[in-house]
Amino acid sequence: MNYKIVIKRIDTVNEVEGYWSDEDFVRLLEKFNYPDGATAEKSSLPELLEMAISDYEPNEAAEIVLKYKFADRLGDGQIEQISHNMLIDKVCEEYPEIDMQGTLFHIDQLLFKAYNGKFPNAKASVVHFSMTPTDGEKQKLTAENVLKLLNNGLSDRNLIKRLFENQISQNIPFPEAEAIIWELTTEDDINYNLVTSENWINKEDIKEYEFESVLEDIEEEA
Repeated sequence: MNYKIVIKRIDTVNEVEGYWSDEDFVRLLEKFNYPDGATAEKSSLPELLEMAISDYEPNEAAEIVLKYKFADRLGDGQIEQISHNMLIDKVCEEYPEIDMQGTLFHIDQLLFKAYNGKFPNAKASVVHFSMTPTDGEKQKLTAENVLKLLNNGLSDRNLIKRLFENQISQNIPFPEAEAIIWELTTEDDINYNLVTSENWINKEDIKEYEFESVLEDIEEEA
């Protein structure tokens, strides 16, 4: 199916609002030895957590939050190593398990705010765009669909194109797309917002803001 693509704008942000729920804040406060989070004003929870975190050494705080999010995927040794690496590198951009990078970004930014910059300041991109079919009915697009359709507007230096050239340009499965795009939202199946790492898509990666693309049926591997 043929689509007309319009990239309206890309916002570079330090955090994605709404990622951490009130329940997350309360549970994390407990882990940082602040037991009264459940009775605190909900609006004060982020600030309370920042204060509770700052009572710990940065790598200790990182370990606590990493265990909270990844206890089922990472061992103690891995968590300890990542907690130290987070102080010197943007682990959320470099970690080899792509599906963990989004969560690592949110952890990094929580710690960055609590310590006023002791952790590297990673950034996310919020891409606002429309994808309008020109020869058929609209449909809800997946992360895989969206990246394949965006391909024609991305420069050759874009990291996704360099690492996944075949997957993004050919009608073969692109399972990594679900991990590259952290959030994908639409209210009308035409106008979309996606959230991803600035490392994956940034303003400099866009070579065309209006273009056409073809979405082909995926040929499943035998």
